[in-house]
Amino acid sequence: MASFKHLDLNLLRVFDVVMQERSLTKAAERLHLTQPSVSNAIRRLKDSLKDELFVRVGQGIEPTARAIELWNTVHQALQDLYQTIEPEHFDAAHSEQTFHLGMIDATASRLLPPLAQIQASEASHIRLHVSSLLSRDPRLLLDEGEIDVAVGYFPAVLADLTARAQSDATVQYESRLLYQREYVCAMRDGHPLAEQEISLEDFCAARHLLVSLSGRPYGFIDEALSGLGLSRHVAMTVNQYYTAARIVAQTDLLTALPRKFAATTDVGKSLEIRELPLPVAPVSVHVLWLRGSRQPAAIAWLIEALQRSVQASI
Repeated sequence: MASFKHLDLNLLRVFDVVMQERSLTKAAERLHLTQPSVSNAIRRLKDSLKDELFVRVGQGIEPTARAIELWNTVHQALQDLYQTIEPEHFDAAHSEQTFHLGMIDATASRLLPPLAQIQASEASHIRLHVSSLLSRDPRLLLDEGEIDVAVGYFPAVLADLTARAQSDATVQYESRLLYQREYVCAMRDGHPLAEQEISLEDFCAARHLLVSLSGRPYGFIDEALSGLGLSRHVAMTVNQYYTAARIVAQTDLLTALPRKFAATTDVGKSLEIRELPLPVAPVSVHVLWLRGSRQPAAIAWLIEALQRSVQASI
């Protein structure tokens, strides 16, 4: 059985970097050690913990289940200790940091204009790369370093993280509420239903276009209808709100658009907007990021900039 009392804690720092790099050579470069020194440290940790920790896969290495379980705790503990002893400073005015953000187009249309102004005035050397989210669960993208933060509606992810925290399990992600997104019903100018307030009966009888990242023809409006014992006909799904607005502007389909998106985008201004004929709770838009990131002060600046972007867009 492994004994913590006799464990060399310096080995955990080497283990942490090897887990991040998945390479003994790259870990040695980051630690300013020779590869044999890193290999020896991992061997000693294996002996102490009575586990292989890593297995060879092709030209690289992959962690064992025990290594992954151990790293969840070790990495966060080292990050907390580092921040206590040597707090990181992030100078946005001089940083050349590149941030990768994932969000859908409706979120981007609201947040990116004010965020670009913050970038220009406070952090002109920083680069922002935004990609479209195609999933309500961006954790794999965060894990693999494809994005630094995800901004969107992640109800299942947040429920899972809350359950893990309540059961004292390790939680690898952090989140913060940015704003509440309200929805309205959109249709083309001259649509038969545009001359009056839409009744619930007419709404259910119409043909609908749904913005669905997964392509599944069921969303939060369908959940609300189901609670009333009703349903609607979703004739088409797309994965972008801008595309949905363009299609609706030229057909008799109805769609639900974020109120801000419908009011501020050019294509939204060409549509007839009506209130939804049933109570639908606002959608909570959160920012999600990986706990214990390599540059927590930089991520903290980005999240604060996103929060200011929300306030600027109200």
